[in-house]
Amino acid sequence: MQKKKILFLGESYRADAITWMNGLKQFGDFEIITWELKTPSDCIHNRILRIFEFELAIFKIRKIIKAQQPDMVIAERTTSYGFLAALSGVKPIAIAQQGRTDLWPEKSISLPLKKLVQNYAFKKADLIHAWGPVMTISMLAANVDMNKVLVLPKGIDLEKFGNKNNANPQKICAIVTRSLFPEYRHDIILKSFAILNQKGIDFVLTIIGDGTQLSSLKDLAKKLNIENKVNFTGRIPNTALPKLLQQSNIYISMPITEGVSASLFEAMATNCYPIVTDIAGNQSWIKHRENGQLVTVDDYKMLAKELIWAFENNKHRNEAVLKNRKFVEKNADYTINMTIIANKYHELINTNSPN
Repeated sequence: MQKKKILFLGESYRADAITWMNGLKQFGDFEIITWELKTPSDCIHNRILRIFEFELAIFKIRKIIKAQQPDMVIAERTTSYGFLAALSGVKPIAIAQQGRTDLWPEKSISLPLKKLVQNYAFKKADLIHAWGPVMTISMLAANVDMNKVLVLPKGIDLEKFGNKNNANPQKICAIVTRSLFPEYRHDIILKSFAILNQKGIDFVLTIIGDGTQLSSLKDLAKKLNIENKVNFTGRIPNTALPKLLQQSNIYISMPITEGVSASLFEAMATNCYPIVTDIAGNQSWIKHRENGQLVTVDDYKMLAKELIWAFENNKHRNEAVLKNRKFVEKNADYTINMTIIANKYHELINTNSPN
């Protein structure tokens, strides 16, 4: 029997996208074809070129559809690739909202246009992915037919991210696994550790990943006299991540906005205690001083206090990490969740099949 074909519209190099596509191959036996915009959006000149490319994109996509005859189209981001999926003419289509809302930045002059584009994508979609409950808030506000919405994270590989934690219990071994971009506020994290350093509290801080802020963050660590206690690993292979998480006892993430964070699930799976920003995307999973801690956005003094509290309350941390592991086993198991998603796709394809 011939494999069912899915056309994926989105940035295929992103870890999120790879997780999605690999899960569909593994648990749904799908063949995946990909298409994405080639122009990066790293400067104004390229952003203008990207708009032109976007306008011509539908012709390229329809050409691929004619040649490849996919059984289904899936797309990430309701305001870009999701809109292209809606225009593709293929049925069924599944689109995924990437953040708390895809209408971002919230003060953008193109917001009214984005709303129109998103509403069209929502109406045309046969299935809409909300990777977590926080994403449904903006969907309800946009009057989306919630019968089409599947609220389920893709999940993480619980075998790879095992719960054998071997961090040094005598000191704070903290880890940050978010990309080095301004919205993740690594500078706030560094400032909080400078306070710990002044108080004579021993720590090691591992910052994983790459991004536009790398050199300025290294400069800041030097300026704060903590560079010998901060380890910038740069980009690492995903296979090296579980071990680094297992060598850490505290996971920190300070973004100003959050959808559903696979990084948080990975930390919870590896018995790494989470301290994250007090925003809707994190409140879905973390209850303050129950199974982690919530810190006001951009408040480095509060983060320092919460780090000290977490380290001093060892018994609380040990109980919390056991709870968190059970939670991810129940709610964020990649094998279970991606099987549900793959089965749903097969069901949609069969329903829309002319035979």
